[in-house]
Amino acid sequence: MAASSSEQRTRPQSPEAVPHVRVAVIGSGFGGIGAGVRLRRAGITDFVILERADSVGGTWRDNSYPGCACDVPSHLYSFSFALNPDWPRSFSGQGEIRAYLERVTDTFGVRPHLRLNHEVIEARWEAEQARWRVTTTRGCWTADALVSATGPLSDPAVPELPGLAEFPGQVFHSSQWDHDLDLTGKRVAVVGTGASAIQIVPAIQPRVGRLTLFQRTPGWVLPKVDREISELEKRVHRAVPATTALRRAALFATRELQVDAFVRRPGALKLVQKLAERYLAQQIRDPELRAKLTPDYRIGCKRILLSQTYYPALAAPNAEVVASGLREVRGSTLVAADGSEHQADVIIFGTGFHVTDMPIGAKVFGDQGQSLAEEWKEGMEALRGSTVRGFPNLFFVIGPNTGLGNSSMILMIESQLNYLIDALDTLHSVGATALQPTERAQRHWNQRLQHRMSRTVWTTGGCRSWYLTEDGKNTTLWPGSTSAFRRATRRIDLAEYDLIKRQVPAAPVEVTA
Repeated sequence: MAASSSEQRTRPQSPEAVPHVRVAVIGSGFGGIGAGVRLRRAGITDFVILERADSVGGTWRDNSYPGCACDVPSHLYSFSFALNPDWPRSFSGQGEIRAYLERVTDTFGVRPHLRLNHEVIEARWEAEQARWRVTTTRGCWTADALVSATGPLSDPAVPELPGLAEFPGQVFHSSQWDHDLDLTGKRVAVVGTGASAIQIVPAIQPRVGRLTLFQRTPGWVLPKVDREISELEKRVHRAVPATTALRRAALFATRELQVDAFVRRPGALKLVQKLAERYLAQQIRDPELRAKLTPDYRIGCKRILLSQTYYPALAAPNAEVVASGLREVRGSTLVAADGSEHQADVIIFGTGFHVTDMPIGAKVFGDQGQSLAEEWKEGMEALRGSTVRGFPNLFFVIGPNTGLGNSSMILMIESQLNYLIDALDTLHSVGATALQPTERAQRHWNQRLQHRMSRTVWTTGGCRSWYLTEDGKNTTLWPGSTSAFRRATRRIDLAEYDLIKRQVPAAPVEVTA
């Protein structure tokens, strides 16, 4: 009997059928698409982008919940090589950002390199051939270099709660929104108070019957000064492209000036905290509710949330804030950690993602057969956020300690792409096949980084955040400005690397009598 099409797709290929490319990229969000553009502009066209879904977009494809939008200004949340004069709002929504990525994919000729519905199952370094073997749900590839652009916000984290499997209603994570479900009149529980929850709550509160927010820790909230960008502004940006670049530069400079308060002088955030306290007092008149929503840590320790609609939604008659985490589920009854019970028809988890334990780590195996997850069991570490000892020619886009607390991740992505291209060019120019950081260089980089981290508000602010591992180590954020990171990743320093050449089999020796 003939094999089914799914069996044909997943059946291992014979060695001679395995295609080889110079670069294999995992993921097609901003990091993956950006990598594709930069590779092509560097004259490297022998690459593929492996994407597990059926379209590009990454987190902006997956997160389509009501109210989903960016909390970084639109003109800064875009590639420097693909400025967009037509952003509709100062803070754009999910749909506009996803459409922007689709346009970049087409405009810069990246689409032919895409391999959609190719979920990476395993990537293993083959030392003898000095190459990566990448196994996907649609077959295998080999590559000289592997780029992980899966991003930190790609795999949702849902807490394991007693009784959750027996809940009779609908349950889903904010990044897996059930658009077929009508929430009108339903009793809806939202678990979590992060950047997703503060957008979801005001978007659904007017139409649900009852909204219960389970809050372990309140966040500091400031008003989001959002507005429509006028047609006149757009026309000016289209007619004079330099004005778009100037607008982006102004936003960049403003964010750079804020960095010092986060990383060196957290005390400078006192004024900002006073503004947040005043905003809370203005929005929430009920002293009991205001007390629930007042954080007990310094502003900036967790990501500062931006919204003009979150507090009014929580103050509405059909909303309730439970200042306690969700402990267990008993049928349709949700039991909080404080013992209080609440009824729900729907549970929505706004509980974030696997950030400090990136799932890709369990799929990538290095030169000694070790997994990246094993290598990172004490916490993620990389040299300049980009390369890891024991994993030759593995490059990260948004790697360890490259996250930001106040600016655009696109700035960090472009810096890491500069580093990637320079590494590939350097390998070619010196005649080497692969490189990996020396143990000393990686250790020293992370020692200096963690020393700087000790002064930041994320460490001293008195909170527990998703930036930190279980033992309190910050493996997520960059303790400096984006300009400093750009300088640190401008060029590959060969003194920090060991070079590897592909082993060439010795020619047979002819023996004569």
